[in-house]
Amino acid sequence: MSPAGSFALPRRVLGWWVLSVLLAAALGWVVPAAGTVDSASPLHLIALLVVAVVAVVNVRQVAALDGHPLLGTLAAALFGVWIVYFWQVGVTLFDVPRVLLPSPAWIAQMMVDRWDTLAGDFVQTVLKAVLVGWALGSGLGFAVGVAIDRAPFLQRGLLPIASLTSTVPLVAVAPIMVMWFGFEWPSKAAVVVLMTFFPMLVATLAGLQAAGKLERELMHSYAASYTRTLIDLRLPMAMPFLFSALKVNATLALIGAIVAEFFGSPTVGLGFRISTEAARMNMGLVWGAIVVAAVTGSVAYALLVQLERRVAFWHPSIRAQ
Repeated sequence: MSPAGSFALPRRVLGWWVLSVLLAAALGWVVPAAGTVDSASPLHLIALLVVAVVAVVNVRQVAALDGHPLLGTLAAALFGVWIVYFWQVGVTLFDVPRVLLPSPAWIAQMMVDRWDTLAGDFVQTVLKAVLVGWALGSGLGFAVGVAIDRAPFLQRGLLPIASLTSTVPLVAVAPIMVMWFGFEWPSKAAVVVLMTFFPMLVATLAGLQAAGKLERELMHSYAASYTRTLIDLRLPMAMPFLFSALKVNATLALIGAIVAEFFGSPTVGLGFRISTEAARMNMGLVWGAIVVAAVTGSVAYALLVQLERRVAFWHPSIRAQ
């Protein structure tokens, strides 16, 4: 195993990597020449099977390693690379129509050719609607959760209303928000606020109850006020709950903003791009917008995980990872 804080990998794992890369490169060279699965020789199919076995062994070996937090990220990235590789080989070998499933290479080429369009869509959807709605929804859910904890009688009135907001279908509320706030990004941010409010509220209430009874009685014996107890004891103990809600809300916010753009938006945005280009059968750009959304969600989740490890590094749930 690799020592803690080191990126050195066992020679056996490196050997499998070298073998898998060589086989993958050889297979990627001969598959385009084969054309389709009908014209491919049995040797091509056997080579594909061998590479698949080597890839499985490669990923399992890396996933079994420990000693550094980034090894988990490395295993996930390696798995993703293999998925993209077999996607490219499979689409080429089986001659899948682009309208059904375009190849990763064609999607990448389309993203390069239309990067300015996708960049504008990213700014409109992510930097405006998603980021603003995620911050407002999570902040409002946290504030209401603290208010309910401070004044328990509010729980009877606010919790049912908050629960009601989480059960309203997105396809029903999105057109209403467009009518209220217009076609620009504020209407999409409003949808995101509704989607992210309740998860943060529930997580805040659960997190504030995570502090042990003995610790709270100790603070009470020191005549600590509610605010002091909240800051010094209860909020630190609630951090894993709050970050869990933030990570869930990051995904919900992205989905909500994209779907909301289906029901009315200016001529920019990831949701607008997906809906309009799909109608034109321009599936390369559709998949390009999907890739941008997927990468954005993954990066946001990874950043929140790293932030959680630095803010709540002392918590047992973080130290056990």
